[in-house]
Order: sequence, then structure tokens, then C-alpha cells
Amino acid sequence: MAAQRVTVDLNRYPDLVMILLGMRVNALTGLRTLFGFGPRIATAAKAMPDGLLSHETFLWSLVPPHAGIRQYWRDFAALEAWARSAPHREWWKQFLRDPGGTGFWHETYFMRGGVEAVFDDMPQPIGLLRFADWIPARGTMFSARQRARAANSAGFAGKPDLPPALTEDELEGPSPLFSPTGRPGR
Repeated sequence: MAAQRVTVDLNRYPDLVMILLGMRVNALTGLRTLFGFGPRIATAAKAMPDGLLSHETFLWSLVPPHAGIRQYWRDFAALEAWARSAPHREWWKQFLRDPGGTGFWHETYFMRGGVEAVFDDMPQPIGLLRFADWIPARGTMFSARQRARAANSAGFAGKPDLPPALTEDELEGPSPLFSPTGRPGR
């Protein structure tokens, strides 16, 4: 019997956004962090915040433990509004102040074009970080909206930035991941 093939009609979702997220355990203490965040994220996703179309979880790897999430959002405004509100805002602040033995990353893909990504405390390159030049997520690359605007300025023209969960000034010290050349430290 031949394979039954189907595809999707995304005409109803012109501003669709897909985000991949990962949390990797970098130290034994990271197991507690990972297992602490997991149930809270699952509970928040089950509530289906406005604009969330789908939420799926999976494992990137067992060793080291590296959990993943794929979400589809109606548009970036809905994703950003959720990310800037409770409980996500508090989680993000907590993580940025103390990653608790884990690394975190996300890559966001826009139906209308463009990609933005951030990688925090990831000891080895993953995803886009495996081939693209590295630049610090500071200044005009600090927030997801700023990175998205840099990738697709027309799609974000005239749209104001929401305040970040944690300002750049609240973070301490330079990122240890980046070499002075801006190239991956391979």
C-alpha cells in the first residue's frame, strides 16, 4: 500500500510563527532546574494562552539531558505578549539571573520571512549556532523583537518594543561564549 501523503493549507495563518526551544543540563544541579521548569511550562501551555496554536515536547538527547519544545503561534505579537506576562516573565528573569546548571536556547521562524535566535549558557553549538557567526545578544540584539526586526525590518516596521523581562543593565558581566573574533570557538 502506498503512503498516504497530506500537506497543510496555511492561508488562515499568514503571520504564523514557529519557535523551537531547548533546555540542556550542563551540571548535576541542572536536573532539578529542568524538572522544575517542565511541569510549570506544561501547565501554562495546557491553558492555551491567546494565540498559541500548538505545543509539543520532545527530547533532543538523553545524555546530556536536553528537552525540547516546538510551538506554533498565530503571530509574533501573541508570542511576545505571553513571553512578557506572568508566569513566563518570572521564569525568564529567574533563568537569566541563575541558569541553575542548564543552558537554554530558542530559534523563532516567521512565515513572512526572517529568523531570530538566542543561546544562553550553551556549552556546544546547536542549531543555527553550528554554522552562523556568533554575536553577543546585547544592544540592538538583546530582545527577540530587536533580533526579529534585524532579520525582517519590513515585517516589524512601526511596531513598538515591549519592555524586556529583564533589562540588559540588570544582567551582569560579558558572555563567556564569544571569542573576540565573533566566530564560534571551535
